[in-house]
Amino acid sequence: MKQSLQLHAAPTLAMTPQLQQSLRLLQLSALEFEQEIARALAENPFLERVEDGEPGAAPAERGPGAAGDGQSSPIDGAAAPATDAAPDMAPDTTADVAIERISREDLAADWWTGRAPADAGEEADVGVYTASPVGLRDHLLDQVRASRLDEREKLLAGVVVEALDDDGYLRQSLDELPAVLPADLAVEADDFTIALAFVQSLEPAGVGARSPAECLGLQLARLPEDRPGRDLALRIVRHHLDALAAHDTPRLLRALGCDEAALRRAHELIMHLDPHPGSRFGAPDARYVVADVVVRKVRGRWLASINPQVLPRIRVNELYADIFRGSRESNSGLSQQLQEARWLVRNAQQRFHTIRRVAQAIVERQSRYFEYGDVAMQPLLQRDIAREVGVHESTVSRVANGKYMITPRGLIEFKHFFGTHVLADDGHACSSTAIRALIRQIIANERPGAPLSDIKVTRKLGDYGVRVARRTVTKYRDAMRIPPVEARRLGARLPADESANL
Repeated sequence: MKQSLQLHAAPTLAMTPQLQQSLRLLQLSALEFEQEIARALAENPFLERVEDGEPGAAPAERGPGAAGDGQSSPIDGAAAPATDAAPDMAPDTTADVAIERISREDLAADWWTGRAPADAGEEADVGVYTASPVGLRDHLLDQVRASRLDEREKLLAGVVVEALDDDGYLRQSLDELPAVLPADLAVEADDFTIALAFVQSLEPAGVGARSPAECLGLQLARLPEDRPGRDLALRIVRHHLDALAAHDTPRLLRALGCDEAALRRAHELIMHLDPHPGSRFGAPDARYVVADVVVRKVRGRWLASINPQVLPRIRVNELYADIFRGSRESNSGLSQQLQEARWLVRNAQQRFHTIRRVAQAIVERQSRYFEYGDVAMQPLLQRDIAREVGVHESTVSRVANGKYMITPRGLIEFKHFFGTHVLADDGHACSSTAIRALIRQIIANERPGAPLSDIKVTRKLGDYGVRVARRTVTKYRDAMRIPPVEARRLGARLPADESANL
């Protein structure tokens, strides 16, 4: 065979650095974007932040490229009406006043109000005056230290406490605990049996358990012996917890030899127990999100505007740019930084312009949701918004990733408005979110003593014109963590005089 070279012309998309930066900025969340802007301000000398009160610090909102070439125009919070922006607080000049001495009363007052001492200056740390949360182990160890045990028993109890997980369970075997202590103490597994019994007597009730059944049993054992349903509940959690978890009411009635009213009373008592007694001490840190878009109803129309708090007030420092251009020395590094600064300002404008357009298209499609809630959610796909806005579907996907809008119905993620759909009897599509809301509404309105099965819920959905399979109702109900019909029947409310005794 003879080898040869041939040339073919084919259109391709070149991912320029500017395009790559634009796509990367678009998929960032509000907090991540703010961190990116802060990093660029720290590294690029041609970027500067526009301070309040400077000329041109609050121009009207414009699309990308509206301000000349879009290179030196600032990006700020003028997208919303001026009345919505909160004025900056005036600096507190009294903080600069030096105080030679601080009395104990003044220090105590500062601690009580959460303020730093007046002479602390910038080095003061308010966290010093804020009480730190108490963990489960610290809470238990404080009780061990306050007990009347001798030092050796306190040591063993402390080892057991340190071996607990965040839920308060002891996942390790008692035979493994002696290995953490020096051999000269001559500690055996039987010694830890006594220490474990002491830990299980501490607060909160249920800590130190080695299984959910033991955890629930420890809590029931602390209830008064004359509490209605206590003895039957103890039998259930010790011997028939699997049947209770499976909601097998006939099996429970046969095994316990009781009537349905007594079983319901015991079940109600078990439902008030906490299977994770240590979780209240190990609550995860709250994660805060910032809304990218604010949705309001103006003159009967729902409008989306960019949240002014997320708009970075940045621009290219033209003074530095003119000095660099006027200098005769060539510096490829500075030239690249100047180009990147102009790209960042333009791409940031493009980012918020695209987010606002996509948000407005979503709001217009889902306007009935803002009026009536989840039951009025319309079926919507990302390609529908992409076709309406005139962008690629991947662009809508990047906009919906990690973006939120603040609405009269709360803080809502963009992804909440997209979902699958089914066809109703009249041929119109119904969103899965609306079907879930209908299922939740139907179950909420059922009689407590006669809950509806999934097949009955399916028939009631048919009365609304929504035809779905029974397995679809089961899948949606499980996704919403609604118990099945047997569990709802078993957990039906008792009469007021009986439930008051639980």
